[in-house]
Formats: sequence, C-alpha cells, structure tokens
Amino acid sequence: MRFCVVLLLAAVGSCSGGGAKQIAIGPTPAPRTTGTLAGPLCQYDQCSCADATHDPGVAEGGRKRFEIKLKSSQHLWASLPGDTVLYKTVEKPEVCFYVDLAPGQHPIRLRASNPNGVSAELQVREIGAKAKTMYSTFTFECGHPGVCSFEELDALKSTYAAVERGLHDKCGSTRIKNIGWDHGKAPDGSHPSELVIEATLDVYKFMPQKASGDPTCGPGDARRDGEPTGEPAGPPDGTDPAP
Repeated sequence: MRFCVVLLLAAVGSCSGGGAKQIAIGPTPAPRTTGTLAGPLCQYDQCSCADATHDPGVAEGGRKRFEIKLKSSQHLWASLPGDTVLYKTVEKPEVCFYVDLAPGQHPIRLRASNPNGVSAELQVREIGAKAKTMYSTFTFECGHPGVCSFEELDALKSTYAAVERGLHDKCGSTRIKNIGWDHGKAPDGSHPSELVIEATLDVYKFMPQKASGDPTCGPGDARRDGEPTGEPAGPPDGTDPAP
C-alpha cells in the first residue's frame, strides 16, 4: 500500500514526500469512546447534539467548550491529547461530543478506514458563551455522502490555504494550524482506503463577543471595544502571538 502525506502550514504542501512531515497511520483505535466529556448533553460515553431546545452548557475555569461532530455511514474516530478518543459507530449517521479545552494548542486527529474507500466529515464548533452562538471553527468533509476521492482532497488543499490566518470563523477565538493528512489507496486506485487528518486547535484566552456571521468581524475583531487586539490577529511583524 502506498501512502501520501500533505501538510498545510503557511502555504500548501504537496504529495511529493520531499521534506514533508510524516504522519503515521497505524491501526485504528478501539471501537469505544474514552476521556472526559463535558456538559448537560453528555452522559457516560455519549452526548446528544445541541439544538434550539438542548443547550450544551458553558465551560468553567477559563476553559472553552467545543462541539465535535462526526458524520459518516462508516466508523470514525476523533482523538485529542491524553486519553480522549471519540468514536462514531456505523449504526449512527452522525454523533456529537462536547469537550472543554483550556487556552493553548490542542492537536486533533480524525481517523477513517474502509477497504473500498472512506467517507468522513468532521465539524468542530466553539461554543460562544458570551454571544450565545456557535462558531464554525473547522470542517473537514470528504466523500460524505459517497466515497472520498483524491480529487476532493486536492481541492481541500486550496480551500484551507485560502483561509486567512487559520480563522475559519472570524468571529470566534480559535485558529486552525498545521492541517495535514495521510492516506492509503483502495483497490480501484481512485479513493483512499485509510485516512488520517491532523490539525491543531489554537485556542485563545479572550472570550469572543460577536455572533458567528457578524459582518463586522475580522481577524482580531471578535472582542469588545477596548479589549486588547494582540490575539488572534497577531502583531505587525507577522509573528504568531502567544496563546
């Protein structure tokens, strides 16, 4: 089986293998959810998805609550540092999980596996406690519905490269960094049979004040008037601010 790796940093990489960072695929995790889930919608190792009548609650202690949604007709796993593994069975077309993250950088990893081609969608949303909104922090979608193709993966490179400073939702307070993936090939040679997606959630300390979709939002503009503007827009020299 041939593997190919892509890494997106400030610019988009290619599948040439050159000096690219290698992402080890390895076996799929065990088919179960582990780790600490957060909020009133979660019980034991399962959570209900938030909607107009079901509130996911608010994180405490300076942390921020995130919704992680997995969608596919296949098995999917999303992993976070520590022992957090979020598992979606084939019996459910979509599942939601809620986790609390402190300010800082948190790698997230999506794993899919199917010998005839994978189908995967990952949605990460920051829960805006102040603005009573959900910020569209990050979405990866390939082959849902259907089967992921290498053409779709190539198109995603351009899509992610066009996101200014990694702020997929300019009203939120979380940047996405270091997006990369690795894959194997299905027998038809046109679809990945194994897929690993990695990204880093760069969570900032300030609490965003504006609702998702507010047209006045831009990098560094999701806070109240008078709040410091050093995150997540970054200083004039172009270096990244410390979280």
